[in-house]
Amino acid sequence: MEIGSTTPDNLIAGDFPRVTGWLDIPAGELKRGTVMTSDGEAMETGGDPYAVLAEDISAADGPVPGPVYLTGEFAKRFMILDGGAELADADVAKLRALSIFAKTSVPAIE
Repeated sequence: MEIGSTTPDNLIAGDFPRVTGWLDIPAGELKRGTVMTSDGEAMETGGDPYAVLAEDISAADGPVPGPVYLTGEFAKRFMILDGGAELADADVAKLRALSIFAKTSVPAIE
């Protein structure tokens, strides 16, 4: 990808203000849209969410800072949990308490 270019991915699902920040990612390859815990790990179902990863991250060589969304509206089907699990209702409720809204989006027509 060129500097200054973007590729739409439909993660953003509304106009609720997105507050951004940084989170230390200790290790791993993580995709944009991954729901993160405060310790920089991908959240498991039933875990404690902290933020949504704003960009793909490679921390293969050690810890790196990763940009995250601390608030906003996101398409639920593009939000990623550890192991590829889907967000459960309890996860969505925890995210709402942080002003992170997992919205059901209309599927793409193929």
